[in-house]
Amino acid sequence: MSRLAFILLAASGMTLCRADGGALRAGAARVDITPPADAALPMSGYANRTQGFKGIHDSIFVRAIVLDDGATQVALVAWELLYVPDSVWSDVSQQIVTDVGIQPKNVLLAAVHDHGAPTLGATPPNTADYTKKVESAAVEAVRRAKARLQPARFGIGTGAAYLNINRRELTAAQGWWLGYNENGPSDKTVTVLRFEDMAGKPIAFLINYAVHAVIMGPENYQITGDLAGATSRFVEQHYQGMDRPRSDGGPRLRLRPEEKSSDEGPVAVWTSGAAGDQNPVSMASGEDFTLVNAFGKVLGEEVVRVASGIKTSSQARLWGSQKVVTCPGRQVEAGARPRADYKFTDSEPVSIHLGLVMIDTVPIAGVSGEVFTLIHQRLQKESPFTHTIMVTHASGSSGYIPNDSGFDQVSYEVTTSHLRPGCAESAIVSGFLEMLRGFR
Repeated sequence: MSRLAFILLAASGMTLCRADGGALRAGAARVDITPPADAALPMSGYANRTQGFKGIHDSIFVRAIVLDDGATQVALVAWELLYVPDSVWSDVSQQIVTDVGIQPKNVLLAAVHDHGAPTLGATPPNTADYTKKVESAAVEAVRRAKARLQPARFGIGTGAAYLNINRRELTAAQGWWLGYNENGPSDKTVTVLRFEDMAGKPIAFLINYAVHAVIMGPENYQITGDLAGATSRFVEQHYQGMDRPRSDGGPRLRLRPEEKSSDEGPVAVWTSGAAGDQNPVSMASGEDFTLVNAFGKVLGEEVVRVASGIKTSSQARLWGSQKVVTCPGRQVEAGARPRADYKFTDSEPVSIHLGLVMIDTVPIAGVSGEVFTLIHQRLQKESPFTHTIMVTHASGSSGYIPNDSGFDQVSYEVTTSHLRPGCAESAIVSGFLEMLRGFR
Protein backbone atom coordinates (compact mmCIF):
# COMPACT_ATOMS: atom_id res chain seq x y z
CA MET A 1 0.00 0.00 0.00
CA SER A 2 1.32 3.43 -0.94
CA ARG A 3 1.83 6.42 1.36
CA LEU A 4 -1.13 8.09 -0.41
CA ALA A 5 -3.34 5.12 0.42
CA PHE A 6 -2.47 5.50 4.09
CA ILE A 7 -3.38 9.20 3.93
CA LEU A 8 -6.74 8.32 2.37
CA LEU A 9 -7.36 5.77 5.10
CA ALA A 10 -6.67 8.42 7.71
CA ALA A 11 -9.06 10.82 5.99
CA SER A 12 -11.80 8.16 6.03
CA GLY A 13 -11.47 7.73 9.79
CA MET A 14 -9.10 4.71 9.84
CA THR A 15 -6.42 6.81 11.43
CA LEU A 16 -2.84 5.83 12.00
CA CYS A 17 -2.44 8.57 14.58
CA ARG A 18 -1.00 7.23 17.80
CA ALA A 19 -2.42 7.87 21.22
CA ASP A 20 -0.37 10.20 23.36
CA GLY A 21 2.73 8.44 24.64
CA GLY A 22 3.88 8.37 28.20
CA ALA A 23 7.06 9.51 29.88
CA LEU A 24 9.87 7.41 28.44
CA ARG A 25 12.29 5.42 30.57
CA ALA A 26 15.33 3.62 29.17
CA GLY A 27 18.00 1.25 30.43
CA ALA A 28 20.79 -0.66 28.72
CA ALA A 29 23.37 -3.36 29.39
CA ARG A 30 25.99 -5.53 27.74
CA VAL A 31 27.04 -9.04 28.71
CA ASP A 32 30.25 -10.71 27.55
CA ILE A 33 29.69 -13.91 25.53
CA THR A 34 33.34 -14.53 24.62
CA PRO A 35 34.06 -18.26 24.93
CA PRO A 36 36.99 -19.51 27.04
CA ALA A 37 40.25 -19.44 25.12
CA ASP A 38 40.52 -23.23 25.24
CA ALA A 39 36.92 -24.00 24.26
CA ALA A 40 37.81 -25.21 20.74
CA LEU A 41 34.37 -24.27 19.45
CA PRO A 42 33.73 -24.41 15.69
CA MET A 43 33.38 -21.00 14.03
CA SER A 44 30.39 -20.06 11.92
CA GLY A 45 29.79 -18.51 8.55
CA TYR A 46 32.26 -20.22 6.21
CA ALA A 47 31.71 -23.83 5.16
CA ASN A 48 35.40 -24.50 4.45
CA ARG A 49 36.45 -23.57 7.99
CA THR A 50 36.30 -26.87 9.82
CA GLN A 51 38.62 -26.32 12.79
CA GLY A 52 37.78 -24.66 16.07
CA PHE A 53 38.91 -21.11 16.78
CA LYS A 54 42.56 -20.64 17.72
CA GLY A 55 42.54 -17.38 19.65
CA ILE A 56 40.56 -14.36 20.81
CA HIS A 57 41.27 -11.04 19.13
CA ASP A 58 38.49 -9.07 20.82
CA SER A 59 35.61 -9.90 23.14
CA ILE A 60 32.10 -10.40 21.78
CA PHE A 61 28.91 -9.27 23.52
CA VAL A 62 25.15 -9.38 23.66
CA ARG A 63 23.72 -5.89 24.14
CA ALA A 64 20.22 -4.88 25.18
CA ILE A 65 18.10 -1.75 25.44
CA VAL A 66 14.87 -1.87 27.45
CA LEU A 67 12.28 0.91 27.10
CA ASP A 68 9.17 1.71 29.13
CA ASP A 69 6.39 4.23 28.48
CA GLY A 70 4.39 3.55 31.63
CA ALA A 71 2.15 0.99 29.91
CA THR A 72 4.43 -1.12 27.71
CA GLN A 73 7.99 -2.37 27.87
CA VAL A 74 10.07 -3.38 24.83
CA ALA A 75 13.51 -4.94 24.51
CA LEU A 76 15.95 -4.42 21.64
CA VAL A 77 18.69 -7.07 21.77
CA ALA A 78 21.59 -7.91 19.46
CA TRP A 79 24.45 -10.37 19.82
CA GLU A 80 27.74 -10.58 17.98
CA LEU A 81 27.06 -13.96 16.43
CA LEU A 82 26.09 -15.23 12.99
CA TYR A 83 22.36 -15.75 13.42
CA VAL A 84 19.42 -16.54 15.71
CA PRO A 85 18.23 -20.13 15.17
CA ASP A 86 14.47 -20.57 15.35
CA SER A 87 14.72 -22.82 18.41
CA VAL A 88 17.01 -20.33 20.16
CA TRP A 89 14.58 -17.47 19.50
CA SER A 90 11.78 -19.57 20.97
CA ASP A 91 13.81 -20.42 24.09
CA VAL A 92 15.13 -16.90 24.71
CA SER A 93 11.81 -15.13 24.14
CA GLN A 94 10.08 -17.46 26.59
CA GLN A 95 12.85 -17.01 29.16
CA ILE A 96 12.48 -13.24 28.85
CA VAL A 97 8.75 -13.55 29.54
CA THR A 98 9.38 -15.73 32.59
CA ASP A 99 12.36 -13.91 34.05
CA VAL A 100 11.82 -10.30 32.98
CA GLY A 101 8.13 -10.03 32.12
CA ILE A 102 8.45 -8.62 28.59
CA GLN A 103 6.21 -10.30 26.03
CA PRO A 104 7.73 -11.83 22.83
CA LYS A 105 5.81 -9.42 20.58
CA ASN A 106 7.73 -6.59 22.26
CA VAL A 107 11.15 -8.24 21.92
CA LEU A 108 13.47 -7.88 18.95
CA LEU A 109 16.44 -10.28 19.17
CA ALA A 110 18.91 -9.99 16.31
CA ALA A 111 22.36 -11.19 15.31
CA VAL A 112 24.90 -8.87 13.72
CA HIS A 113 25.81 -11.71 11.32
CA ASP A 114 29.36 -11.98 12.63
CA HIS A 115 31.45 -14.65 10.88
CA GLY A 116 34.16 -14.35 13.52
CA ALA A 117 32.22 -15.99 16.33
CA PRO A 118 31.33 -19.52 17.44
CA THR A 119 28.39 -21.26 15.87
CA LEU A 120 25.18 -22.07 17.74
CA GLY A 121 23.34 -25.37 17.83
CA ALA A 122 22.32 -28.48 19.75
CA THR A 123 25.40 -30.51 18.82
CA PRO A 124 28.21 -31.23 19.53
CA PRO A 125 28.06 -30.99 23.35
CA ASN A 126 30.43 -28.02 23.65
CA THR A 127 28.40 -26.07 21.07
CA ALA A 128 25.17 -26.92 22.89
CA ASP A 129 26.72 -25.71 26.15
CA TYR A 130 27.87 -22.48 24.53
CA THR A 131 24.39 -21.95 23.04
CA LYS A 132 22.86 -22.21 26.51
CA LYS A 133 25.43 -19.72 27.80
CA VAL A 134 24.47 -17.25 25.06
CA GLU A 135 20.76 -17.70 25.72
CA SER A 136 21.26 -17.02 29.43
CA ALA A 137 23.45 -14.01 28.64
CA ALA A 138 20.74 -12.50 26.43
CA VAL A 139 18.15 -12.86 29.17
CA GLU A 140 20.61 -11.42 31.71
CA ALA A 141 21.32 -8.43 29.47
CA VAL A 142 17.59 -7.69 29.25
CA ARG A 143 17.21 -8.16 33.02
CA ARG A 144 20.07 -5.74 33.76
CA ALA A 145 18.79 -3.21 31.25
CA LYS A 146 15.33 -3.30 32.83
CA ALA A 147 16.85 -2.87 36.29
CA ARG A 148 18.57 0.31 35.04
CA LEU A 149 15.43 1.99 33.69
CA GLN A 150 15.49 5.72 34.27
CA PRO A 151 13.70 8.78 32.87
CA ALA A 152 14.98 9.28 29.35
CA ARG A 153 14.74 11.20 26.11
CA PHE A 154 14.78 9.69 22.62
CA GLY A 155 15.51 10.86 19.07
CA ILE A 156 16.59 9.61 15.64
CA GLY A 157 19.06 10.81 13.02
CA THR A 158 20.68 9.57 9.82
CA GLY A 159 24.03 9.93 8.13
CA ALA A 160 25.99 8.10 5.46
CA ALA A 161 29.00 5.80 5.28
CA TYR A 162 30.56 4.52 2.08
CA LEU A 163 31.78 1.23 3.52
CA ASN A 164 29.39 -1.16 1.77
CA ILE A 165 28.94 -2.27 -1.83
CA ASN A 166 26.60 -4.57 -3.72
CA ARG A 167 28.39 -7.91 -3.82
CA ARG A 168 26.54 -9.51 -6.77
CA GLU A 169 28.95 -9.06 -9.65
CA LEU A 170 28.58 -10.31 -13.23
CA THR A 171 31.85 -11.97 -14.23
CA ALA A 172 32.92 -13.54 -17.51
CA ALA A 173 34.14 -16.73 -15.86
CA GLN A 174 31.50 -17.34 -13.19
CA GLY A 175 28.41 -15.40 -14.24
CA TRP A 176 26.68 -13.67 -11.32
CA TRP A 177 28.70 -14.42 -8.20
CA LEU A 178 30.34 -12.83 -5.18
CA GLY A 179 32.32 -9.73 -6.05
CA TYR A 180 32.11 -5.93 -6.09
CA ASN A 181 29.34 -4.30 -8.12
CA GLU A 182 29.58 -0.53 -7.74
CA ASN A 183 26.51 -0.10 -9.99
CA GLY A 184 24.27 -2.41 -7.98
CA PRO A 185 21.73 -1.22 -5.40
CA SER A 186 23.40 -0.17 -2.15
CA ASP A 187 22.06 1.93 0.71
CA LYS A 188 24.72 4.01 2.46
CA THR A 189 22.39 5.25 5.21
CA VAL A 190 23.54 5.03 8.83
CA THR A 191 20.55 5.30 11.15
CA VAL A 192 21.09 6.15 14.81
CA LEU A 193 18.59 6.10 17.67
CA ARG A 194 19.81 8.03 20.70
CA PHE A 195 18.57 7.40 24.23
CA GLU A 196 19.81 9.83 26.88
CA ASP A 197 19.03 10.70 30.48
CA MET A 198 17.27 13.92 31.38
CA ALA A 199 20.61 15.72 31.66
CA GLY A 200 21.56 14.72 28.11
CA LYS A 201 24.05 12.00 29.03
CA PRO A 202 23.83 9.02 26.63
CA ILE A 203 22.30 5.81 27.92
CA ALA A 204 22.31 3.83 24.67
CA PHE A 205 22.39 3.97 20.90
CA LEU A 206 20.78 1.71 18.31
CA ILE A 207 22.92 1.68 15.14
CA ASN A 208 21.63 0.30 11.84
CA TYR A 209 23.73 -0.16 8.70
CA ALA A 210 23.38 -2.53 5.74
CA VAL A 211 26.54 -4.60 5.40
CA HIS A 212 27.73 -8.15 6.04
CA ALA A 213 30.06 -8.13 9.05
CA VAL A 214 32.66 -10.08 7.09
CA ILE A 215 35.77 -7.91 6.88
CA MET A 216 37.60 -10.91 8.33
CA GLY A 217 37.30 -13.74 5.81
CA PRO A 218 37.52 -17.54 5.94
CA GLU A 219 41.24 -17.50 6.76
CA ASN A 220 40.57 -15.95 10.15
CA TYR A 221 40.44 -18.28 13.17
CA GLN A 222 40.31 -15.64 15.90
CA ILE A 223 37.17 -14.65 17.78
CA THR A 224 36.11 -11.11 16.88
CA GLY A 225 33.05 -8.89 16.67
CA ASP A 226 34.34 -7.79 13.23
CA LEU A 227 32.93 -4.48 11.94
CA ALA A 228 29.90 -4.59 14.23
CA GLY A 229 32.00 -5.05 17.35
CA ALA A 230 34.58 -2.47 16.31
CA THR A 231 31.87 0.13 15.67
CA SER A 232 30.06 -0.49 18.96
CA ARG A 233 33.36 -0.42 20.83
CA PHE A 234 34.39 2.89 19.24
CA VAL A 235 31.10 4.57 20.12
CA GLU A 236 31.06 3.23 23.67
CA GLN A 237 34.66 4.21 24.32
CA HIS A 238 34.08 7.67 22.85
CA TYR A 239 31.36 8.46 25.35
CA GLN A 240 33.05 6.68 28.25
CA GLY A 241 36.14 8.77 27.60
CA MET A 242 34.10 11.96 27.66
CA ASP A 243 32.91 10.99 31.14
CA ARG A 244 36.36 10.26 32.61
CA PRO A 245 37.51 13.26 34.68
CA ARG A 246 41.11 14.38 34.88
CA SER A 247 42.79 14.84 38.22
CA ASP A 248 44.15 18.23 37.13
CA GLY A 249 40.70 19.56 36.29
CA GLY A 250 41.44 19.71 32.54
CA PRO A 251 39.27 18.39 29.69
CA ARG A 252 37.81 14.94 30.16
CA LEU A 253 39.82 12.09 28.73
CA ARG A 254 38.93 9.47 26.16
CA LEU A 255 39.79 5.83 26.52
CA ARG A 256 42.61 4.45 24.43
CA PRO A 257 41.36 2.27 21.53
CA GLU A 258 42.67 -0.91 23.15
CA GLU A 259 40.77 -0.33 26.39
CA LYS A 260 37.70 -2.48 26.88
CA SER A 261 34.21 -0.97 27.08
CA SER A 262 32.86 -0.86 30.62
CA ASP A 263 29.43 -2.21 31.47
CA GLU A 264 28.74 1.04 33.30
CA GLY A 265 28.91 3.32 30.25
CA PRO A 266 26.51 3.84 27.34
CA VAL A 267 25.64 0.80 25.26
CA ALA A 268 25.88 0.88 21.44
CA VAL A 269 23.70 -1.81 19.89
CA TRP A 270 24.76 -2.50 16.29
CA THR A 271 22.17 -4.05 13.95
CA SER A 272 22.43 -5.25 10.38
CA GLY A 273 20.16 -3.57 7.86
CA ALA A 274 19.03 -5.19 4.60
CA ALA A 275 22.51 -6.53 3.83
CA GLY A 276 21.75 -9.80 2.03
CA ASP A 277 23.46 -8.41 -1.08
CA GLN A 278 25.94 -6.07 0.64
CA ASN A 279 29.60 -6.66 1.55
CA PRO A 280 32.32 -4.34 2.86
CA VAL A 281 34.08 -2.40 0.11
CA SER A 282 37.29 -4.20 1.07
CA MET A 283 38.06 -7.34 3.04
CA ALA A 284 41.06 -8.46 5.06
CA SER A 285 43.67 -11.01 4.17
CA GLY A 286 44.51 -13.69 6.69
CA GLU A 287 44.35 -12.44 10.28
CA ASP A 288 45.23 -8.80 9.69
CA PHE A 289 42.70 -6.70 11.63
CA THR A 290 43.79 -3.32 10.22
CA LEU A 291 40.64 -2.90 8.13
CA VAL A 292 38.33 -3.93 10.96
CA ASN A 293 39.75 -1.23 13.21
CA ALA A 294 39.78 1.38 10.44
CA PHE A 295 36.24 0.72 9.21
CA GLY A 296 34.93 0.54 12.77
CA LYS A 297 36.45 3.95 13.43
CA VAL A 298 34.97 5.45 10.23
CA LEU A 299 31.49 4.08 10.94
CA GLY A 300 31.77 4.90 14.64
CA GLU A 301 32.75 8.48 13.92
CA GLU A 302 29.71 8.88 11.68
CA VAL A 303 27.49 7.50 14.43
CA VAL A 304 28.95 9.98 16.91
CA ARG A 305 28.53 12.85 14.42
CA VAL A 306 24.90 11.94 13.75
CA ALA A 307 24.17 11.39 17.45
CA SER A 308 25.48 14.84 18.35
CA GLY A 309 22.80 16.50 16.22
CA ILE A 310 19.78 14.44 17.28
CA LYS A 311 16.93 16.32 18.94
CA THR A 312 15.26 14.28 21.66
CA SER A 313 11.88 14.10 23.39
CA SER A 314 10.87 12.59 26.73
CA GLN A 315 7.45 11.43 25.48
CA ALA A 316 7.03 8.25 23.45
CA ARG A 317 4.55 5.49 22.86
CA LEU A 318 5.83 1.90 22.65
CA TRP A 319 4.10 -0.90 20.78
CA GLY A 320 4.96 -4.30 19.37
CA SER A 321 3.52 -6.85 16.98
CA GLN A 322 4.54 -10.12 15.36
CA LYS A 323 3.41 -12.28 12.50
CA VAL A 324 4.74 -15.13 10.41
CA VAL A 325 4.40 -15.17 6.63
CA THR A 326 4.92 -18.35 4.62
CA CYS A 327 6.22 -18.64 1.07
CA PRO A 328 6.71 -21.61 -1.27
CA GLY A 329 10.13 -23.20 -1.02
CA ARG A 330 12.66 -24.63 -3.44
CA GLN A 331 16.20 -25.98 -3.40
CA VAL A 332 19.04 -26.13 -5.88
CA GLU A 333 20.23 -29.42 -7.26
CA ALA A 334 23.49 -30.53 -5.65
CA GLY A 335 26.73 -29.82 -7.47
CA ALA A 336 29.68 -27.48 -7.69
CA ARG A 337 29.06 -23.78 -7.45
CA PRO A 338 29.36 -21.56 -9.34
CA ARG A 339 28.45 -23.38 -12.56
CA ALA A 340 26.82 -22.60 -15.88
CA ASP A 341 23.39 -24.09 -15.23
CA TYR A 342 21.28 -24.72 -12.14
CA LYS A 343 18.22 -26.87 -11.64
CA PHE A 344 15.78 -26.11 -8.85
CA THR A 345 13.13 -28.36 -7.34
CA ASP A 346 10.23 -27.53 -5.04
CA SER A 347 10.77 -28.05 -1.34
CA GLU A 348 9.08 -27.31 1.98
CA PRO A 349 7.49 -23.87 2.47
CA VAL A 350 9.62 -21.24 4.22
CA SER A 351 8.36 -19.34 7.24
CA ILE A 352 9.56 -15.75 7.66
CA HIS A 353 9.16 -14.17 11.08
CA LEU A 354 8.25 -10.48 11.09
CA GLY A 355 8.61 -8.55 14.34
CA LEU A 356 7.63 -4.89 14.57
CA VAL A 357 8.60 -2.61 17.44
CA MET A 358 7.31 0.97 17.38
CA ILE A 359 9.13 3.67 19.34
CA ASP A 360 6.80 6.60 18.97
CA THR A 361 6.65 7.11 15.17
CA VAL A 362 9.77 5.06 14.39
CA PRO A 363 9.05 1.51 13.17
CA ILE A 364 11.80 -1.06 13.69
CA ALA A 365 10.99 -3.94 11.35
CA GLY A 366 12.76 -7.19 12.23
CA VAL A 367 13.02 -9.95 9.61
CA SER A 368 14.29 -13.48 10.18
CA GLY A 369 16.60 -13.62 7.18
CA GLU A 370 19.19 -11.98 4.94
CA VAL A 371 17.06 -9.45 3.11
CA PHE A 372 18.15 -7.75 -0.11
CA THR A 373 18.42 -3.96 -0.09
CA LEU A 374 15.57 -3.27 -2.53
CA ILE A 375 13.03 -4.92 -0.23
CA HIS A 376 13.83 -2.45 2.54
CA GLN A 377 13.79 0.44 0.09
CA ARG A 378 10.32 -0.59 -1.06
CA LEU A 379 9.10 -0.85 2.55
CA GLN A 380 10.57 2.58 3.34
CA LYS A 381 8.84 4.07 0.28
CA GLU A 382 5.45 2.58 1.12
CA SER A 383 5.60 3.17 4.87
CA PRO A 384 3.66 6.17 6.21
CA PHE A 385 6.55 7.03 8.54
CA THR A 386 9.62 9.10 7.75
CA HIS A 387 12.09 6.57 9.12
CA THR A 388 11.37 2.85 8.82
CA ILE A 389 14.32 0.79 10.03
CA MET A 390 14.83 -2.81 8.93
CA VAL A 391 16.79 -5.14 11.19
CA THR A 392 17.71 -8.49 9.66
CA HIS A 393 18.73 -11.83 11.24
CA ALA A 394 16.04 -11.11 13.81
CA SER A 395 13.97 -13.58 15.84
CA GLY A 396 14.69 -16.62 13.71
CA SER A 397 16.56 -17.70 10.60
CA SER A 398 14.98 -18.01 7.14
CA GLY A 399 18.10 -17.75 4.97
CA TYR A 400 18.64 -15.42 2.02
CA ILE A 401 15.62 -13.37 0.94
CA PRO A 402 16.17 -11.79 -2.51
CA ASN A 403 13.76 -9.25 -3.93
CA ASP A 404 11.60 -10.56 -6.79
CA SER A 405 13.79 -9.26 -9.63
CA GLY A 406 16.92 -10.35 -7.77
CA PHE A 407 16.12 -13.99 -8.57
CA ASP A 408 16.78 -13.24 -12.26
CA GLN A 409 20.52 -13.03 -11.60
CA VAL A 410 21.36 -16.53 -10.36
CA SER A 411 24.04 -15.68 -7.83
CA TYR A 412 25.40 -17.27 -4.67
CA GLU A 413 22.51 -15.86 -2.66
CA VAL A 414 19.87 -17.17 -5.09
CA THR A 415 21.34 -20.67 -5.15
CA THR A 416 21.54 -20.66 -1.36
CA SER A 417 18.05 -19.25 -0.74
CA HIS A 418 15.28 -21.69 0.22
CA LEU A 419 12.60 -19.52 -1.38
CA ARG A 420 10.75 -19.87 -4.65
CA PRO A 421 10.67 -16.53 -6.53
CA GLY A 422 7.67 -14.23 -6.46
CA CYS A 423 6.47 -14.32 -2.85
CA ALA A 424 8.81 -13.04 -0.15
CA GLU A 425 9.19 -9.40 -1.21
CA SER A 426 5.47 -8.63 -1.20
CA ALA A 427 4.81 -10.87 1.80
CA ILE A 428 7.34 -8.93 3.89
CA VAL A 429 6.29 -5.46 2.76
CA SER A 430 2.56 -6.17 2.94
CA GLY A 431 3.01 -7.92 6.27
CA PHE A 432 4.65 -4.92 7.88
CA LEU A 433 2.19 -2.46 6.36
CA GLU A 434 -0.66 -4.52 7.79
CA MET A 435 0.97 -4.46 11.23
CA LEU A 436 1.53 -0.71 10.97
CA ARG A 437 -2.18 -0.23 10.37
CA GLY A 438 -2.71 -1.78 13.79
CA PHE A 439 -0.68 0.99 15.46
CA ARG A 440 -3.44 3.31 16.65
